[in-house]
Amino acid sequence: MAIEHKKGANAGPVRQRAEGVVEAIRAERPGAQELTVRTVPDDPAGKVERRPALNLIALTGRAKAGDRVLLNTVAVELGLGTGGLDFIIANLDSPLEERFAPGHILKLRYTPLQTPVLAVCAPESPHHPALRETVSLEEYPVVCAELHSQVPVICAAARWALQEFGWSRAPRIAYIMTDGASLPLALSRLVPELKARGWVDATLTAGQAFGGDYEAVNLYSALAAARAVVQADIIVVSQGPGNVGTQTPLGFSGVDQGLAVNAAASLGGIPIAVARISFADPRDRHQGLSHHTVTVLSTIARAPALVPIPRLPAPQMKAVRAACVQSGITKEHEVITVDAERGLAAFEASGLDVTTMGRTLDQERPFFLAAAAAGLLAAQLVEFREEF
Repeated sequence: MAIEHKKGANAGPVRQRAEGVVEAIRAERPGAQELTVRTVPDDPAGKVERRPALNLIALTGRAKAGDRVLLNTVAVELGLGTGGLDFIIANLDSPLEERFAPGHILKLRYTPLQTPVLAVCAPESPHHPALRETVSLEEYPVVCAELHSQVPVICAAARWALQEFGWSRAPRIAYIMTDGASLPLALSRLVPELKARGWVDATLTAGQAFGGDYEAVNLYSALAAARAVVQADIIVVSQGPGNVGTQTPLGFSGVDQGLAVNAAASLGGIPIAVARISFADPRDRHQGLSHHTVTVLSTIARAPALVPIPRLPAPQMKAVRAACVQSGITKEHEVITVDAERGLAAFEASGLDVTTMGRTLDQERPFFLAAAAAGLLAAQLVEFREEF
């Protein structure tokens, strides 16, 4: 099956589906398998390909070598940022095991792959009593990030800072993944690593996103559960991998950041907005302070937020400050300069590799310093709260 598309100057049919046979299991993590699939051509003269593919176990069952599968190939064929992976739509030889539905809330609703989950706030959940009344976030910090790659640096910097403050325990950190980008949490290679290192204590998937330790009907119920159920000291909210942009002011999935600012404030939390800063991005709209951050803070976020800006070399600092003033961010929000080098150094010392838009930490140091600044500020707010 093919669709017509127009991407740049190119137009023409793009394959949406392919049949194949699982050749190998390349890697596995909670909820997902990365496979190599050998395609079966439509006719004997057709080309055989070996394609990397992702199998989401909750939707299509566990795959094994030799299984016949149906692939969704459209994102790779269009050259979109899915990590170069096709997705398994159906496994024709290893059907999904029959199991009791964990709950009555469906995610991916009204699609062929709708699946039941145990929503943390549903009547059948053991946590329903704790969430029957509106939960206050009690002025705990909520770090609102735009990009998934900012999450590990936020967590590492916050943990380091509270250790420096002399905390006798590590802070409890909850990560909420919104449904603006990837829907399956299992797509993330970072999250299993963060949980294994103890940087994230619990994950929550909001809206149509699924696969977290706790499933939430929406962002508000996810925030409530992060505080009432997980008892998080710090809540980090961002979309998952695979953000979308259209080169228009409002057509990008990162607007979720502004929605998170509003939600956190409305439930009594202290929103911290992570600035997106780059001097390596070749696109003018993302140079210095990204137009995404400007749009989120000037148009989407209706509640005031703390906006930590990392201390940067003088020319870069001047450019970022000018953008904050010219866009009106300084009038609506509290912009704070944070020396974030030691927070980022703590992340670097961990050895965890992270990139943004394919660029490394060294190439995008201001970007990751901004994430570290947010983590440090969140830690300060927690420390201040505990003292008083």
